[in-house]
Amino acid sequence: MSFLFQLSFYLAAPFWALMILAPGWSWTRRIVGSPLIAAPIALLYLVIAIPIVADVLPLVTQPTLAGLQQAMGDGAAATLVWAHIIAFDLFVGRWMYLESRGRVHPLVMAPVLVLTILFAPIGFLVFLVVRQSARKSPRVDVGSRP
Repeated sequence: MSFLFQLSFYLAAPFWALMILAPGWSWTRRIVGSPLIAAPIALLYLVIAIPIVADVLPLVTQPTLAGLQQAMGDGAAATLVWAHIIAFDLFVGRWMYLESRGRVHPLVMAPVLVLTILFAPIGFLVFLVVRQSARKSPRVDVGSRP
């Protein structure tokens, strides 16, 4: 299970690197423009979920804190939750990247994306503030097509 846990991050890392380190590169826009970038992690989630679906179903249909705490002691359940987090963080980060193109300077977006990797809900809220602020100012031209 440890391998699958690590794999979920490694499947997402190249896309985060493109959005943060090469935001203006034409290939970044092409690659990240596809929602399919989150598909490998979603497939990994499916592979982890199928064998434990009977254990997970009660957790999602009748969630309790005690039930979730107990499940997190199991490596498969914890890996499943981790893959879920990684997949949706990447999908939200992708949306933020695409939404910011031409509106928010990449040097502003890079730390917002890093914050999103680490603490996705906080990064998302910061992005909403940054995006709102950017709407009040002229479009940013960083030499690439939005």
